[in-house]
Parts: sequence; C-alpha cells; structure tokens
Amino acid sequence: MTSLLEQEIASQPAVTQQLLDHELRHIGQIAAQLPPFSYVLIAARGSSDHAAIYAKYAWAALGGYPIALATPSLHTLYAAPPRMAGALVIGVSQSGQSPDIVAVLEEAKRQGRPTLAITNDGASPLASAADHVVELHVGREQSVAATKTYTAQLAVMAAFAAHLSGDANRLEELQRLPETLAATLAGSAQLAERAERYRYMESCTIIGRGYNYATSFELALKLKELTYVMATSYSSADFRHGPIATIGAGSPVILVMPQGKTYEDLRDLAGDLQQRNAELLVISNAPEALALAKTPMPIPADIPEWLSPIPAIIPGQVLALHLALAKGLDPDVPRGLQKVTRTI
Repeated sequence: MTSLLEQEIASQPAVTQQLLDHELRHIGQIAAQLPPFSYVLIAARGSSDHAAIYAKYAWAALGGYPIALATPSLHTLYAAPPRMAGALVIGVSQSGQSPDIVAVLEEAKRQGRPTLAITNDGASPLASAADHVVELHVGREQSVAATKTYTAQLAVMAAFAAHLSGDANRLEELQRLPETLAATLAGSAQLAERAERYRYMESCTIIGRGYNYATSFELALKLKELTYVMATSYSSADFRHGPIATIGAGSPVILVMPQGKTYEDLRDLAGDLQQRNAELLVISNAPEALALAKTPMPIPADIPEWLSPIPAIIPGQVLALHLALAKGLDPDVPRGLQKVTRTI
C-alpha cells in the first residue's frame, strides 16, 4: 500500500498550482500594502526555519531586504524581547500552533511593527496574531514529516521575492514551477531502487550553498526524521573550514549543486571529495555534475537558480522515503515525533 508520505510527495505539483492560483495575487496585494520597513525578522522552527533560510537569500537578492532569524526563546524563556524598530515580522508555521512563534508576532504588534503569518491554518493562533495571513492551501498533511508544506512555504517566500523585485519575469518563472516539480518527480523514480544501496548508512554529509543552503538543512532533517541517519548539513564554504577532515574513503556526501552562482565552487569541492574517495550523491541540473555521482539525482535543466531549492528538495524527499522503506521503517510514523510540535 502506498504510504501517506509518498502520496504527499507526489501531490506537490498540484498543491503548488493551487497555492499560486489562490495566493499569488494576494501576496502581491500584501507586498503593496506593507508600510515601510528596513529589514525582515522571521520566526520559525524545523522545516519552516529552513524556508526562512531560503528567504534570507531570495528576499535579499531579489528585493534588497536583509533578513534576520528571530530568537523565540528571548520572548518566552528569558522574557527579554529585543527591539524590533524597522522590522517586518513574519511567523512561519505549518500548524500555526507553536506558542513561541506566536509570542514573537504578539510582541511585534505590541511594538507597533507590521506582521505577517504564513501557515496552513488560517484560524490558528499565529494567524490571529498577524496583520496579514498567507495560507498554504495544501490540505491536511497526514504524514508526520513535512513535505508539501515545506515546498509550499518556499513558494510563498519566492512569490514575495518576485513581487518585491518588481521584475515581471520573476513572476513568469514562478508560474512555471508546478510543471517543473512534476518533471522532477518523474526524474526521481530511479531512487526507489538506488535507496537499497544506503540501507546500512549510519551518517552522511549534505552540502549546499547560497539559495540551496536551505536545502542542505531540510534534506538532513528528512534523513534524520525518516531513516534515523545522522545527517549533517554545511555550506561548502564552512565545510572547508574543518569538517572536510571527517571525509574518508566511502563517506557518503550529498551535494546540492544546480547551475548558478555557486556551481563552480561546488564542482571544485566535488573534485576534492573524489580525491578522498568519498561516495557522491548529486542533486543537479548540470550533466557534468551528475556524471560525478555514484547516485545522480537530477532536477530539470531550465529551473532558474533562485527557484531551484523548490525542486531540489524533492529527490531528497524521495530518497529519504525509500531509504526508510528499505530499512523496514514506517515513513508515516517516525519514532518519537508528532505532527504538531508546540515549543515555548
């Protein structure tokens, strides 16, 4: 029987289309209505935090706005919220239930700052605390590990970046995203067989940079959640500052290296890793990069770099799903986890 997780991974092209149909114009209206702000402060946890890492690149590169990640514990455990002068404050949460994320938005409103909630539940406490709400429209996510909510959050962040850029071409690129995700899923079918090779893998390293720094974190989380592999994520720049010493013969390394500004750096790193006889798994749309891999994980060739994290996570989701199945694990119910996590 097909798992709920597999169904939800497969639903992402349709879910993304639905999101764009319902919210793309609304996001443009919100962007136009926002009062002046100097920077963006985002409060999030887990996969939502990785969507915020993507926004650090997309909003800054396309819209010129610096992004800071909030420290919710200052609002709850320490009762010492920072000054938010000049900030647009955003809460990102699939459920909209976590008290610490809600607390950040409530404090922002107390300080007179504009607030935005990005959530799958428009009736949640997070949505109630915000001036503006963007709903994900993904339907109920029944499997514990987030997949469609994560790509939907990335799409929302990308939509804001496109509107803030003032470049109509960015919106056109975004609207082609559903067909790109469908092509990515079709190209990931071979990973069902390849996953068996990594059945006894206990640890691995995942490396991305720039827009796909977020992808390295999210893929590491999926492997931890679903397969209990100790996966560690790095920027390629940080990786060279010491952690590369951990790589020896046979060490599995996943490189997220689509074509774009970071490609040459990651290609050079791939060469260094080959000299160490590491086993490379490569997520890319460059034939040269895929040829370096023991396990190639292709994404479509025509995806622009700024949108590449959205299709790039899908081969990782598929690999984590089938690796869990190869290990005899239930991908819908990872041990010790719940769908809604409330942190304070």
